[in-house]
Amino acid sequence: MDLTKENVKKLRGLIVFTAVIVVCLWKYEASLQILSFVWGVACPFILGGAIAFVLNVPMNFIQRHLFPEKRTENSRIQKKLARPISMLLVLFLVIAAIGLVMFVLIPQLGNTFANLGKSIQNFIPQIQEWAEIVFHNNKEVMDVINHLEFDWNKIMNTGFDFFTSGAGSVLDSTISAAKSIISGITTFFIAFAFAIYILMQKEKLRIQSEKVLYAFVRRGRAEAVLEVLSLTYQTFSHFLTGQCVEAVILGCMFVVSMAIFKLPYALLIGIVIAFTALIPIFGAFIGCFVGAFLIFMVDPMKAVMFVVLFLVLQQIEGNLIYPHVVGNSVGLPSIWVLAAVSVGGRLMGVVGMLVFIPIVSVLYALFREIVYLKLKKRKMKEEEEKESIKKEE
Repeated sequence: MDLTKENVKKLRGLIVFTAVIVVCLWKYEASLQILSFVWGVACPFILGGAIAFVLNVPMNFIQRHLFPEKRTENSRIQKKLARPISMLLVLFLVIAAIGLVMFVLIPQLGNTFANLGKSIQNFIPQIQEWAEIVFHNNKEVMDVINHLEFDWNKIMNTGFDFFTSGAGSVLDSTISAAKSIISGITTFFIAFAFAIYILMQKEKLRIQSEKVLYAFVRRGRAEAVLEVLSLTYQTFSHFLTGQCVEAVILGCMFVVSMAIFKLPYALLIGIVIAFTALIPIFGAFIGCFVGAFLIFMVDPMKAVMFVVLFLVLQQIEGNLIYPHVVGNSVGLPSIWVLAAVSVGGRLMGVVGMLVFIPIVSVLYALFREIVYLKLKKRKMKEEEEKESIKKEE
């Protein structure tokens, strides 16, 4: 290998990288402590960046439709007020969503849980009557059925005792619990303030970041980095918008259709399915399981009706709504979507299911571009070789 300036630079970087890896493996405990400290310092800002990214999608939508460029170009006041008003509207929508959960979903869940004991107590005699008809010749099964008892008060007392014992253990470490709560609240407020700052100064921050990038990185690599970041933003924003719109439509469809067929818990199950539908592929089925269980405790036949209704609406949503609302926003084949959801759920749970689809989509798009460039270069080389052979002949 020729020791050119470029090769020497690469060797130097490889040696430094190897040395860092060796030191980290040798002093791995100290390395973990350093990483933990760095994560603790950077966590509010990473969280703030994530909040800013999520809020930026609806904020851009509102600003683009309420304050179009033609209108803001002719009015300085509208240009100055466009972003603050858009941000306030987004915050209002977020607060409204939180209020919906706190004042509609949680009270209804509480009432449902309170009535669940009565529903189960009323349902057990029905099970016993049905089982007596089916298993009347089987003495062992009949003995189990006849001795089947359900004491809701006993279950509630057991749960209360478990909670109080857990609370007692928590109270034993009140100082650490208080520190954790204060730390969490502080982290959230720092992250939220950082997110607001990013949203208000995003153009200025973008220009400053580009200047820093061009100052320390070669022009070609800087442009490649900016292209990757642009592709990542577009993929994540399209995916997030599509999933939210699709979840809202699906939830409204369930609320309306369940109200038409007079199925219980229409609003509660519709909201639950809307939230769980944010998880790709498997999310709506989680909401279906919860809804079917709640309705089954009231009326088993209505639970069967609900499952049939879910399958019908799921087919309508999957074949008509999802392709038009979300469509090919992430540009990822179905098999890779399934793989991304499976791997993401395995590594990071529900968050991984949401995040891994756009991440894999970005990697897939970059890999596809690299393949096309390689094929293009190879084709150009083959054409040059053919031309050189013709000239020699």
